[in-house]
Amino acid sequence: MKRVKAAVKKFMERIKENRRTIAFVASGIVLASASSALAIGVPAAGSFAFDVYDIAVNRILDGPIGFVGGVGAMAVGAVCAIRQKEFGAVPCILGGAVLLNADSLVTSLGMVV
Repeated sequence: MKRVKAAVKKFMERIKENRRTIAFVASGIVLASASSALAIGVPAAGSFAFDVYDIAVNRILDGPIGFVGGVGAMAVGAVCAIRQKEFGAVPCILGGAVLLNADSLVTSLGMVV
């Protein structure tokens, strides 16, 4: 019984230390579940909105900047996992996976609308 109490106490202390990370993950989950309501389709070609979409999605998100960001986030997640910081590793790895698969995510969210 003492071991269980000690383990629960240690777990609660660890949660208190990582409140900010837990809040970040929780807000990410909320935003991900609400993303279908926020998704937009591709604007009409030739409009100002299409130019902004082309720069933001095609050149930055799907381009080298998004790839480097995704790989960097995966690397940071791997380092956090090696250091046994699970609460920091999981958001980094998930964020890196989202950046690396951004083109299919943008397409599928555009189909939802």
